[in-house]
Amino acid sequence: MGPLDQPVTVHIWREKYRHGNETMPSDTFARVVGGVYANDDTKQAAEALAALEARDWVPGGRIFAGAGTAKRVTWINCFVSPTIQDSMDSEPGLPGTGIMPALNVAAFTQQQGGGIGMDFGTLRPDGAVVGRTGSISSGVIPFMAMWDGMCVTIRSSGSRRGAMMGVLPVWHPDVLAFVTAKTRKDFLKNFNVSVTVTDDFMAALEAGANWDLGFHVPRADGEHVEVGEKDGRPWYVYKRLPAAELFDLITRTTYDYAEPGVIFIDRVNQLNNLNYCETIAATNPCGEQPLPPNGDCDLGHVNLANMVLQPFTPAATVDWDRLRNAVRVGVRFLDNVLDTSPFPTAEQRAEALAKRRIGLGYTGLGNLLQQMQVRYGRAAAGLVEEIGKAIAIEAYRTSVALARERGTFPAYDTEAFARAPFLTKLPADLVADIREHGIRNGVLLTLAPTGTTSIFYGNVSSGVEPTFSWHYDRAVVIEQTATDQTLERFEVQDYGWYLYSRMAGYDPAAPLPAYMVTALELSVDDHIAVAAAAQAWVDAAISKTINCPADMPYEAFREVYLTAYREGMKGCTTYRPSGVRGSVLSVKSDTPADAAVDVAIDPAPSTSSSEVLKRPQVLSGKTVKIKWPIDGENYYLTINDYVHADGRRVPFEIFISTSSVENFETMAALTRTLSAACRRGDATFLFEELERVHSPKGGALVRLDHEQKGTYAPSLIGLIGRVLRQHSEPEPALAFEATGEQCPSCKRHTAHMLEGCLTCNQCGYSKCG
Repeated sequence: MGPLDQPVTVHIWREKYRHGNETMPSDTFARVVGGVYANDDTKQAAEALAALEARDWVPGGRIFAGAGTAKRVTWINCFVSPTIQDSMDSEPGLPGTGIMPALNVAAFTQQQGGGIGMDFGTLRPDGAVVGRTGSISSGVIPFMAMWDGMCVTIRSSGSRRGAMMGVLPVWHPDVLAFVTAKTRKDFLKNFNVSVTVTDDFMAALEAGANWDLGFHVPRADGEHVEVGEKDGRPWYVYKRLPAAELFDLITRTTYDYAEPGVIFIDRVNQLNNLNYCETIAATNPCGEQPLPPNGDCDLGHVNLANMVLQPFTPAATVDWDRLRNAVRVGVRFLDNVLDTSPFPTAEQRAEALAKRRIGLGYTGLGNLLQQMQVRYGRAAAGLVEEIGKAIAIEAYRTSVALARERGTFPAYDTEAFARAPFLTKLPADLVADIREHGIRNGVLLTLAPTGTTSIFYGNVSSGVEPTFSWHYDRAVVIEQTATDQTLERFEVQDYGWYLYSRMAGYDPAAPLPAYMVTALELSVDDHIAVAAAAQAWVDAAISKTINCPADMPYEAFREVYLTAYREGMKGCTTYRPSGVRGSVLSVKSDTPADAAVDVAIDPAPSTSSSEVLKRPQVLSGKTVKIKWPIDGENYYLTINDYVHADGRRVPFEIFISTSSVENFETMAALTRTLSAACRRGDATFLFEELERVHSPKGGALVRLDHEQKGTYAPSLIGLIGRVLRQHSEPEPALAFEATGEQCPSCKRHTAHMLEGCLTCNQCGYSKCG
């Protein structure tokens, strides 16, 4: 049995990537290539299939799952949301889309298997005035809770968990609440969160200066620190504090809770090949792809674990020809994906085709270094850069060749693209070819997490990370619902360890050589050195977690972020075991179970949903008919209640039905979001927020069937919010004394035998129907 035959490897293929009647991975490879190369020639398809069969080329997991099938899923791993306007509805003439339509985009994206990142810095902060309604904004965090609730609902409809990134700029007045939001148990648990940090902030930090938190909308109470102008608009300073105080809040919270991450956003934009036609404000869920609004990450990886000749010997060398061939296959493969993959929205497709951004990277770096007898860390930095350089140059050459064959990406501008900082690293002849022929892809390189695909390829070390452990138990989700998950544990052997331990002359009693090192043995400096070396030849960004020991002093941890900034990195993500988070991996050892070491391998959101209420078989509820005078349509609002053991009745699920074509998507988004929020706790604050929504088409005086007189509603959304809020108000005193049996429906002790049937005097339940 080889590393490709490990039970966990077979399980990953069978449960995640096998389709239909496929009986072996070769069937899967053929199906994927058939889908991706549907419009390409057979010679190119054969080369791609050979690279997959050799395990040299690793398409992204979404490509494995969707390509060549009839499933309505995207093959693109992740996206960034359209710009979220500071309005519930979309405002014509402004970039982006309103809050509710943006939520809808996120729902459809995750429904089709894509993760998504959002910049919430466009939304007004807590305490800001809301001019249309004369009310006060509740800020960014409640809207993030709407996205979080939606993610739970979408995940409950399929086995793939939702993944989201929420970012907030370091100047936003809500940044203090944002930084600490996830310290609350199970709050925003489907989000990764990061703060976008500017060069100005880092300069203020270094100078020991103050830092302003402000927005272009005034505070409702008028208590501004200062009022000025920014980007041609009024700028209201809500709070002024030492930059060091905010930086310490970010790093101290991360020290204890592993979030938020930090994105050096000015550096991201300065080094972006396409900064002449886009501004980036957010990243995909794992942070390795800074993307513009509606941007996508089309991912695939070269398997470095296969790229060593004479491994584990003094004569070991990189197989450069094999490496470059895999890169050539990968660039063409990913370029094809852009033309053959479904996209959740038309805007995402348009953005992808305009710039033809791809994310070619690698996996198995840790295993390559082991075979080259080079210790992971600062000693490996030179080799890591050499490999990155070879991949980058071959990728750009291949993209130029594709431009000559297929044309440049539509947004290509000869003079503007020639100013891209990354081009200064490339050989002069390649730069000249780009100027003469153009290039097919606007951005080409990224280093993404490769969790399950790396396992599928024999458990090679994931992405740019070192080997976690030589052999360990891995918990794999066998079944996932909104309320529960079933795990199965597999014993796993690392690919590099498998090769090393089967070499002639291997002595299991002998100590391992220095180059056979695992993540838990490495220093913080080792992680930073490899991350910086890997980033040097990547034109997008990398996903790299800097693992820190549990006993690391806070002052040293804080310095990690300053070092990352000085080393030229585009962001920084750390993990220090603190007892707050669990792990998906546990090291096998002879020590007691309670001595296992926790470590985060994948920064994706937690999959535990233990706090989500489980739906009973039967729920009681009511349906309210709403006739909205503005459009003349009927809307049917159904509210089903959950009754706690103590008798408290709360909304559990909400359905809004209508034949209105214009509002169908909005009602669908409300249905998903409100139901998800209700199942996670008190959603009254959302109902109150909806009540404040004003429509540009005007409001109406509406009398519902259960009301004696009409009441003005500023919008249909506001009316729905009012009905929900009224329904959620505390119940009046019991109309009947609670002296009977417990009612199966409302759980109150108000059921009595009437005419041979158990009947509840409070809610009307009757066992006889």
